[in-house]
Amino acid sequence: MQAFAYQNPGSVADAAKAASHGGAKLVAGGQSLLAAMKLGLAAPDSLVDLGAIAELRGITVASGTVTIGAMTTHAEVAASKDVQKAIPALAQLASEIGDRQVRNRGTIGGSLANNDPAADYPAAALGLGATIQTNQRSIAADDFFKGLYETALKDGELITAVKFPVPEKAGWQKFKQPASRFSTVGVFVSKGPAGTRVAVTGAKACVFRVNALETKLQASWDAASCNGVFVPPTDITTDLHGTGEYRAALIPVLAGRAVAAS
Repeated sequence: MQAFAYQNPGSVADAAKAASHGGAKLVAGGQSLLAAMKLGLAAPDSLVDLGAIAELRGITVASGTVTIGAMTTHAEVAASKDVQKAIPALAQLASEIGDRQVRNRGTIGGSLANNDPAADYPAAALGLGATIQTNQRSIAADDFFKGLYETALKDGELITAVKFPVPEKAGWQKFKQPASRFSTVGVFVSKGPAGTRVAVTGAKACVFRVNALETKLQASWDAASCNGVFVPPTDITTDLHGTGEYRAALIPVLAGRAVAAS
């Protein structure tokens, strides 16, 4: 482990100021960043720990919206009775992330900001048409995810909360890689205020929507609507866990199962 400075600000304003300096990295749960540092893939000059900022934690449900603070852990989302009642599929997704240690340390804001191509929360955000609230602005999920580990966040900008519109129906299905529990392919479907949406993680360099499935489900919200929908394997990831063709074939299957479970 290389040397670095450590800062533990008590407010969002102080954290943003500390993070605006070149070479600084924000730490939420640290489940991805610290591992990358140990492998020599990241070498920040300083770490800005968000753990002491109370205003970044908590879950509220009001006016048809579930608002989750950025430093709320996966385990807290999974265990929340409010989330289980309003968006059961979101609670299910949180309960399936990583292992128990990851769920008790990892945070929703950290996951979205990191934007790992196989992470689960990006599928929920995009699949529900969420809004990512930062210390500077509100960003629609459709505009937030830009590419491999890339988001719309600017230097000194940090996620403060995520706002999920409560859908009429929503479902989540994940074909997981058994060692890491990341999604080989994960599909989140929803029907509600944000329209009919199908978001996929694990299959490309960045989470994405599948218009062909959305069109079918818009016409008829039924698992059978996903049968026979062809997802082109173009740009679909091929690795030791599966070919692009294999992952592409999984997408409509998992979408159908997610609809059936909604």
